[in-house]
Amino acid sequence: MNELNSNRINAEIAKLMAETQKLNAEAGKLNRETFWYPVAVSTGMIGAVATVTVLIMKVLGV
Repeated sequence: MNELNSNRINAEIAKLMAETQKLNAEAGKLNRETFWYPVAVSTGMIGAVATVTVLIMKVLGV
């Protein structure tokens, strides 16, 4: 009986460790996304402003 309980506990520990690794991977993914999303948005805004500036300069003949 004692060995059976020990095996169950070891199996539960292995299961919890696997879930922990999965959650840590998800957390890392979310951290990367929260960093790169604002970078992508700001890069797009800079590109849009540059494009509008070039178009205005061409229209004004500068």
